[in-house]
Amino acid sequence: MELHISKNPRAVAEDFAAFLVDLNKNSDKLNIALSGGSTPQLLFDILAADYKKAIDWSKMHFYWGDERCVPPTDKDSNYGMTKAHLFDKVGIPEANIHRILGENEPRQEAQRYSHEIKKNVTSSDGLPRFDLVILGLGTDGHTASIFPDQMELLKATETCVVATHPETGQKRISLSGPVINNAKSISFLVTGETKQPKVREILKHRGKFRTYPASHIKPTNGVLYWFLDEAASA
Repeated sequence: MELHISKNPRAVAEDFAAFLVDLNKNSDKLNIALSGGSTPQLLFDILAADYKKAIDWSKMHFYWGDERCVPPTDKDSNYGMTKAHLFDKVGIPEANIHRILGENEPRQEAQRYSHEIKKNVTSSDGLPRFDLVILGLGTDGHTASIFPDQMELLKATETCVVATHPETGQKRISLSGPVINNAKSISFLVTGETKQPKVREILKHRGKFRTYPASHIKPTNGVLYWFLDEAASA
């Protein structure tokens, strides 16, 4: 595991942007699973403003670690946020964007997206192997759309699974635990003091850390990165 601590959310995004640029320069092709949230949004703004020409976007193929089951025009759409803050500004080839069709029936879409991933992402040990999976951390310890009351999704045999938000009942589509853990690199982007209690428990193996899905994200043959700001890592 590698731990990166920066002063504030913008510094975290800038640190990770530099990490992504290096990854791009040293790779011929990158299959990346993106995350939603405020820190990735800030990251996308920085990439669009400062790295538009520094990155060879034709090398990058974008997927999502999870998506809410809403149309792409909905304010809750992870794809919609990424499109507005990154894709529309840097000229990424349309064929390199592999979105989850959140407007479709969830179980059918989970199966379709699983096929899309298997068709385009190299496999290792019988599972798709992403070059990079970007994750966030919820205040309840969830990551992607794997929530504490659905821990079985951490061991699901499917590439993609259907999850249900425990409070709103909203359906979501998520990569399963085994596929996330099969990635070459996994990066948590976590900012804010509200995340500090869970960060502390997970990284120090204290309290109820075993009940948090994020604690079970451990690459089987890759590297785990935590990009934190000072508030989250206090």
